[in-house]
Amino acid sequence: MATTTSKTLSQALWNSADILRSKMDANEYKTYLLSLVFYKYLSDKMLLKASELLEADTDDLAQAQRNFEEAFADERLRDELINAVKEDVSYVIEPKLTFTHLVDMVNKGKFQLEDLAQGFREIEQSSEIFENLFEDVDLYSKKLGPNSSKQNQTISALMKELATLDIAHNGDMLGDAYEYLIGEFAADSGKKAGEFYTPQPVSQLMTKIVMQGKENQKGFSVYDPTMGSGSLMLNAKKYSNEPGTIGYFGQELNTSTFNLARMNMILHGVDIENQHLNNADTLDGDWPTDEPTNFEAVLMNPPYSAKWSAEKGFLDDPRFSSYGVLAPKSKADFAFLLHGFYHLKDTGTMAIVLPHGVLFRGAAEGKIRQALLEQGAIDTVIGLPANIFFNTSIPTTIIILKKKSFIS
Repeated sequence: MATTTSKTLSQALWNSADILRSKMDANEYKTYLLSLVFYKYLSDKMLLKASELLEADTDDLAQAQRNFEEAFADERLRDELINAVKEDVSYVIEPKLTFTHLVDMVNKGKFQLEDLAQGFREIEQSSEIFENLFEDVDLYSKKLGPNSSKQNQTISALMKELATLDIAHNGDMLGDAYEYLIGEFAADSGKKAGEFYTPQPVSQLMTKIVMQGKENQKGFSVYDPTMGSGSLMLNAKKYSNEPGTIGYFGQELNTSTFNLARMNMILHGVDIENQHLNNADTLDGDWPTDEPTNFEAVLMNPPYSAKWSAEKGFLDDPRFSSYGVLAPKSKADFAFLLHGFYHLKDTGTMAIVLPHGVLFRGAAEGKIRQALLEQGAIDTVIGLPANIFFNTSIPTTIIILKKKSFIS
């Protein structure tokens, strides 16, 4: 196995993307690479767990595969093993569909894309947490090759490259490596990356601010209604002394990016019961509406100056009603801000990145800004220079909001 450090694992994963770079842009090939890395992680983890449950512990995936195949072939052991594995990792992959076996088929020239597709389906059907997780992975895309044979060759080459990496034994490093990949994809994607990535220096600053004085709090809750890959929320783990108790509440409109966030959570070791993620439009329909609906921290990097409906009915929406006006249709910046602020606990802190213009624009935006200032809700404004974000060259600003300052 090839990798032993976070840096070498990250670089090896990124180098494997060379197989796809000439065929499609980064915003497209990230889906294939990240999905296959995730599938290998789930497969390897399951094989090693199965060997442990069979009291045949091994660090060798080939041996673990043999152990699993033998037990699966034994009718007396099969059902008991399946139930034990499911109870521990919440899914089971048939021996013939594990990443290890599929790569063996690749090496023997017998691999078929449908086997991998079936493996994806088995994962998706095994637990609600994995439902539709791989739906954006088009194994028969013409961009992989003009025909099924060429498509098979492309995926086979990528799988062979990933097979050399020790993913299962580097669980702690894999989350960091995955984060590295997301950042590299964002850099390669340029403007298309804005939908899923906040650069780490900005993300870390925002997280430190919202968590200040709450590092030892158990059951800390963080909310990002425009979560992208989930990276902004996941930074909370780094600054908490009780990371295993953090509740993550996130929403994302783009389905592909939503699935990326789900994978990111699992690879960072977030327990399933602490993941509360939703795939929907944040402004058109409020979420969450069931308890909890307010959070200790709100972190947001929404799409800048996006369009939204701004229908008059929103004037009766509790998120916006107390301000008497709505953010303009052409610029939803303050709609996102008010949504996040509505879901902030009285004792919480919110940090949101917005274009610099929100500090100066008039009309409805000026009235909303004035109301927030009169409430004492705006705690701090941090100006950021141009060209920090991949999706825009304009200057941006981090606005810190608190409710306690005006409630008291």
